[in-house]
Amino acid sequence: MEIEQEGNYNKPKKLKNFMSIKTLLILIYCIFLSVGQISGVLLVRIYYLHGGKRKWLQSLLLTVGFPVLIIPISISYVKKKKKNTNNNNIRLFVTPKLAIFSVILGILLGICSYLYTIGASYLPVSISSLLSSTSLAFTAIFAYFMVKHKFTDYSVNAVVLMMLGSIILGLHMNGDRPIGESNRRYTLGFVMTLVGAALHGLINAGVEYSHVKAGVFVTFDLVMQIQFLISMFSSLFCIIAMIINRDFQAITREAEEFGLGQRKYYMILALSAISLQSMMIGNLGMIFCSSALLSGIVNALLVPIQQIFAVMFLPERFNSDKWMALAMCLWGFASYFYGEYKDSMTNKVTKNKHATLPDQV
Repeated sequence: MEIEQEGNYNKPKKLKNFMSIKTLLILIYCIFLSVGQISGVLLVRIYYLHGGKRKWLQSLLLTVGFPVLIIPISISYVKKKKKNTNNNNIRLFVTPKLAIFSVILGILLGICSYLYTIGASYLPVSISSLLSSTSLAFTAIFAYFMVKHKFTDYSVNAVVLMMLGSIILGLHMNGDRPIGESNRRYTLGFVMTLVGAALHGLINAGVEYSHVKAGVFVTFDLVMQIQFLISMFSSLFCIIAMIINRDFQAITREAEEFGLGQRKYYMILALSAISLQSMMIGNLGMIFCSSALLSGIVNALLVPIQQIFAVMFLPERFNSDKWMALAMCLWGFASYFYGEYKDSMTNKVTKNKHATLPDQV
């Protein structure tokens, strides 16, 4: 009887430890996402401002840093092998079902990064980041259909507000067109960024759907392996496109003609790859450890920070239309976040009531 009571006593303690580790992982992934997204977007825009033209090259940089993931995967594998002499219990690779999902998501990610790259080449960061934040609205919509996340008044309000913000930017976009940029290209960048945000929302929901459907327990190893596979297939897709487009032959010539010099050209490409891979690790990690919606919320929250850095380091201005769109974006974010917080508190109270019922009986 005492042993049974002791076992029951240890269960909440183990659950508490698991939740604290999960919270720590979410915090780490949030830092990766924040640093990578802010620096990566600025570096991509600097590349285009000073003469860069290779869109598939920039698309590749989003995931080309995936080999670095071999390091944490290998370290984790070696540690587990030392602790457990039975090698049959050590899983290095994901399940076949997850591998198939990774191929599909990797190709979609390659297309999504290309769409975003078109937007980054023609639009100021202040515009592209606001449009990209609508991925939260698209994530909510796709998550509703794919993983049955419920729509609430708060989430609907957030979706409507973010869409209205994009419409405001669309109606007044001519006033902020970069010098020398044609109206056709500016419109193309605007539309492609919105389509990219929609595809980004689909990918976020798809990543959550993949591990829910596969029915696997989410661990650090699994997250790293999935990220490796998705990034690898996305990189292969972009490399094939670059070969067809003959981008590899043009890199040397582009470096020589780059406005900031050849050395800084390669430096910007290297830093972009590191920053964007950091963003990828943070984004996918948060989806696996929490949900696609939390990742979308953090992405939306980073928008005002990106605006500040864009105005500070790039030749951009922040007019009244952008302030209005930003206010709507933040209002939508606050509405969505409050709704999620309210639901979590309601669920917590319900669980506590159920937990105290046996004691009362």
